[in-house]
Amino acid sequence: MMGKTHLFVGTGVTLSVLALANEKITLPVIAITAVSAILADIDEPNALLVSRAIPKQLIRLLQMLLIGLALVVFFAGSLYAPWNTVLAILLGSVSFMPTRTIRNIIMILIGITLIAYGNTFIPWNYIIGSILIICAIVPHRGLTHTIYGVIGWSILLFCATHTYGHTIWIAGGLSYLLHLLADALTNHGIRPLPPFKFRLKLPIMSTGTMKGSIVESICIGLTIILVLFSFLSGVTLTNLKL
Repeated sequence: MMGKTHLFVGTGVTLSVLALANEKITLPVIAITAVSAILADIDEPNALLVSRAIPKQLIRLLQMLLIGLALVVFFAGSLYAPWNTVLAILLGSVSFMPTRTIRNIIMILIGITLIAYGNTFIPWNYIIGSILIICAIVPHRGLTHTIYGVIGWSILLFCATHTYGHTIWIAGGLSYLLHLLADALTNHGIRPLPPFKFRLKLPIMSTGTMKGSIVESICIGLTIILVLFSFLSGVTLTNLKL
């Protein structure tokens, strides 16, 4: 599925399930649910969450800054030759790395910074920082598209937010799991329990094809029906605490 479809379906279904289970739905719950719905694709450079958080314009700006810094080091550090040349070459070479590599470097640096200096944002600094670092070094549809990813994300949420109740980590884990189940409907499928080679797939859709668009439309339509049923009932509407 496309990122926007993952976001809509995962968030809509999860919040509907919580509402039907008579759980209170707060802004943090909604935020974690939405992020979790597309989190599994964070290791993909063109994914919705990554492309919005670290747009190409930011990467281009960083490349220009690195080239400028390399020139400054080379000309201003002539007294330290040949080390100024070596450092200038290293800085310049980073700017010509593939976009994905640069984005991963940025994610790792941001993650380390958040964990080390983001005490004001506890526990969210640990959650976001850990995600960025882990997902910058794993392959697409690798660790993030496994049961281990679901369990790891749920545990991380539980450890960081259990003092605020159980709804947040349950919502995050369920929304993440729905992403994997949706990807299992594609031709590629997922390997839920590596190193076991078992692949979970029900190839009823392919992204970018007419068949895939029809399946996505059906999923969106069913999600809308479920959301309307869940939140327009007098019982569950009282649980929406914004």
